[in-house]
Amino acid sequence: MKPELIQSHTIYHGKVFDIRLDQVRLPNGRSMQIDIVEHPPAVVLVPVDAAGNILFIRQYRHAVGEEILELPAGVTEANEPAEISARRELREETGMQAEQLRLLGEFFIAPGYSTESLVIYLATDLSSAPLPADEDEFIQVVPIPIAQAYDPAYQSELRDAKTLAALLLAAPYLKPHQFS
Repeated sequence: MKPELIQSHTIYHGKVFDIRLDQVRLPNGRSMQIDIVEHPPAVVLVPVDAAGNILFIRQYRHAVGEEILELPAGVTEANEPAEISARRELREETGMQAEQLRLLGEFFIAPGYSTESLVIYLATDLSSAPLPADEDEFIQVVPIPIAQAYDPAYQSELRDAKTLAALLLAAPYLKPHQFS
């Protein structure tokens, strides 16, 4: 059963997300407040080059205080289709464009408190076509052969949830188990 929304108001406007406070009535008649992080949809790419490498990126993430190995990703701009966002983010973060984008799936990152959804694409038939990186991004591209690309996940070296989920969705198309 779905709770009834009594009232809703935004209590914080930020650069990346807003925070909304909802007052809801539960199916048992009680009411409660729920904090909601409003975040635009985002995209994640699993780019595979002609040499059979997955192009990861390494960048510093201030929230966790360390450099993280992850897949290229980014937020969609207002009313921008996910595929357009994916193509732009791939060029900004890896300097490559994809002839082929295959939709692998879509999911919510934390539906208990966030509206953010992620759309995952497999990007293939890559060629060089760099776009300027965002001014706050300092990214190193890290190509890893498909045969070894899942090893960091199995060894707890990949700690980014969107990357882990995207690799899981890409596995049937990459057949990593055939390489290890």
